Amino acid sequence: MTAQAGICAEPNLHAHYLMFNILPEGYVSVVNALAKIPALWQELEQEYPDANFSGLVAIGNQVWDELYPNARPTELAAFPAQQQGQRVAPETPFDLFFQLRSDRLDVAYIAVQKVMALLAGIVELKDERQGFRYLDCRDMTGFVDGTENPQGEDRAQVALVQEGRFAGGSYIHVQHYRHKMARWQKLAITVQEDIYGRTKPDNIEYESAQKAPTAHTKRTSLKDAAGNSMEILRQSMPWGTANVQGLVFIACCNTPVHFTRMLDSMFVPDDQGHFDHLTLFTQAETGAAFFAPDQEWLSSKGDIT
Repeated sequence: MTAQAGICAEPNLHAHYLMFNILPEGYVSVVNALAKIPALWQELEQEYPDANFSGLVAIGNQVWDELYPNARPTELAAFPAQQQGQRVAPETPFDLFFQLRSDRLDVAYIAVQKVMALLAGIVELKDERQGFRYLDCRDMTGFVDGTENPQGEDRAQVALVQEGRFAGGSYIHVQHYRHKMARWQKLAITVQEDIYGRTKPDNIEYESAQKAPTAHTKRTSLKDAAGNSMEILRQSMPWGTANVQGLVFIACCNTPVHFTRMLDSMFVPDDQGHFDHLTLFTQAETGAAFFAPDQEWLSSKGDIT
């Protein structure tokens, strides 16, 4: 099976993110439209070879069975919402998620317009964000983002389902974070570094023994019962306006378990009351779970046996 290129793509300069809900009576038309997506991705890649364009469409947990009733990804489930006082990671379901990335802003915008034309009259646009590379792949907090991402061939091993009917697909979790920048910027750099567990200017991770139990890198570096690292592939990018800044957080994985465990570790206090202190300085405003099927699944309208 051929995975959608956007799942394992290397970092780009620009991105557009679109969230849609399907209009009543639009489900059959959406399946037909999604069958044209692989050809659209190929058209854009070939027409603008200098842009390093990659596309990704993923189908929401709640709508999957309406679109593809004959088979469902085994682990596809609702977004694992969290609420710990004022620290929340809400579930805000959407039916379709598009990630359109390119090293040329105009090509990303052309892709947006082609998607909008393809889905015209059968979906409602619920959210739109423009992502961009900030400095040397840093978050708006000033720290390098995605440092722990798998590299090379490991990207596909982590991000893609390897066997079965849904091989080449990926479980996708998307959150829009809004940073509390005024509060963050009041902190001394050393305090910020302790919150991350990593130095800010040169991006050197603390030794494990030096990390506070509340450090972000401590709370998100997890192992399973067999001692294996529970990795995800992050495809996140900053977003911002004159007044607000944040992160479009995107996790791609061959199982939703890894993301769920990480979110739990970030928000739920452990026996000593420790949680990820980065959650005191950023607020998740959305949270949705999707599955991104391979290109053959989309083209066949889910009729692959």
